[in-house]
Amino acid sequence: MSTRIAFLKGHGTENDFVIVPDPENALDLPAAAVAALCDRRAGLGGDGLLHVVRSAAHPEAKGMAAEAEWFMDYRNGDGSVAEMCGNGVRVFARYLQRAGHAAQGDLAIATRGGVKRVHIAKAGSGSGSAEGDVTVGMGRARLPEGDVEVSVGGRSWPARNVNMGNPHAVAFVADLAHAGDLYAAPSHAPAGAYPDGVNVEFVVDRGPGHVAMRVHERGSGETRSCGTGACAVAVATARRDGADPAVTGTPATYTVDVPGGTLVITERPDGEIEMTGPAVIVAEGEFDSAWLEGVLA
Repeated sequence: MSTRIAFLKGHGTENDFVIVPDPENALDLPAAAVAALCDRRAGLGGDGLLHVVRSAAHPEAKGMAAEAEWFMDYRNGDGSVAEMCGNGVRVFARYLQRAGHAAQGDLAIATRGGVKRVHIAKAGSGSGSAEGDVTVGMGRARLPEGDVEVSVGGRSWPARNVNMGNPHAVAFVADLAHAGDLYAAPSHAPAGAYPDGVNVEFVVDRGPGHVAMRVHERGSGETRSCGTGACAVAVATARRDGADPAVTGTPATYTVDVPGGTLVITERPDGEIEMTGPAVIVAEGEFDSAWLEGVLA
């Protein structure tokens, strides 16, 4: 017998997600099911899926339950599992607020990239959202050693290897159009630099402390925004500009334009990176489990 399963749709700077509330981790969501739900023509459509589970109910998050009640079981649009999604965390927080599980102010969210500290601003206090922008403590960046190169359509660029809990290659280009259509993943070298794939950001300068980017997210293709990617871009740009807050004692803040909007990224002297931007829930409804079972049959 079929059942009705609740879902919502939300986005952060147009990086959009299917949200599936499942507090007790009762739903079976294999990769094929996630890909079907995220399909933009035959499914609900999204760059990824936010599976909302209580930390204590998920085997990967039980160890974080004392710090964070809720676990963001994030999946890419192709169904693959990802460590973190910065825009996803903001939308996840907005869902918790909407559902009455969280209020304006501070909260903690468990992710595969660790526990993330989140602040939901007062409604109307942020420039990006009438509901109030959401700030996420994204942790510290790691800058693995070694030269990396990315290539698209016969062009190649040196790239900065930045790890934000997930891997990024940040390339500075003369024109964002040089990134091509980004339907396929840009190639990178050396091949062993990213054994599990990589998110690739292409960046141009817009002014002092202001850059714009396009991104190919592994497992999703080009997306309208990538929160961890914007953080990686800010760190790579700061180092290119000779700024290291750990050395200078002064925070470095960059405005990062993405195709879907604008994010503000600050790297503090203690290494913590904060990302601020909008998060919007646009719809909610139900889908029939029989439909999903038919897709997977």
